[in-house]
Formats: sequence, C-alpha cells, structure tokens
Amino acid sequence: MMYYNTKIEDLKIREAIIEDTKLILNLIIEMAEYEKLAHEVVATEESLGKSIFIKKRANALILELDEKPIGYVIYFFNYSTFNGASGLYLEDIYIKKEYRGNGIGKEVFNLLFKIALEEDCKRIEWTCLNWNEPAKQFYKSLGASPMDEWTVHRLTENDIISLVQKN
Repeated sequence: MMYYNTKIEDLKIREAIIEDTKLILNLIIEMAEYEKLAHEVVATEESLGKSIFIKKRANALILELDEKPIGYVIYFFNYSTFNGASGLYLEDIYIKKEYRGNGIGKEVFNLLFKIALEEDCKRIEWTCLNWNEPAKQFYKSLGASPMDEWTVHRLTENDIISLVQKN
C-alpha cells in the first residue's frame, strides 16, 4: 500500500485499494448528505470498484488520522487542447466535518500539486457548489480563482440513451 508523507503528525494519505470500496461509498454518501445531494447518489460498491480499481477511470486516496479514515479524494487526468497537456481534475475532496480547519485540506492539496507536477499537468481544476462558502474561501486561500466565464454542461445517462435512440 502506497502512503504519502504529510507534515501533520499521525495524518496519513494513502492510495485506496479495492477493499476500500465500501468505505469510499460511505464517505461519498456522507459528503452528498452535507451537500444536500444524497438523492443523486446512485453509485454502488460494484460500480465504484469496477470504475476506479478495475477500469482505472479515476484515482482514489484515503485520508487517515490515527489510523482512522477521515476523508477521501477522487481525481483523474483530463486534457487541455489550449495547453497541449494533461490536467488533474479533482472530482471529490471530502474531510469529515470534525477534522476540518486543521490544515488537512492544505496537506491534501500539497500532495495533489506534487502529483500534478510529476504527471506533467499544466493545471488542476475542480468544481464547488455555489453556496459552499467555507470551501470557496479555502480554495481562494490556496490561490485558486473561480472561472465565472465558464458554464458546466451535463447530459445524464438517460439523456445520452435518449439521444442515441433518436439518432
């Protein structure tokens, strides 16, 4: 199992393994409840295990304090035609509420910065819910800027199926 060093005593960040799938799902649900989006979670242990660990569509990290899981990170690499290079897309960062504000998020981002540089990424991007002021302030403290000139577009699986059937 791969562990990453941190500056916080007893904080370990490690690469997730397939046996962490249930833990990851539970943390996703916990995050979704915080975000008032629990009704949107349709992921299962099977779908997460297959997409993250078998098909390797994303990378997962587990955050542990005193050997107790306190959060997770999911990220993957995308591509920028403008940069002609890869980028790192942070899908999720979640730290349990009682552990926030202690520098753990900053440690996670420091690790992501290193991973991005090792992988020759030219940028790191993520989204944040508009109402999540604590997260927005944290990201601003890192030096990140919101991209107000861009709008996220989405087609759901049902939309895609419908469009394929129409064409």
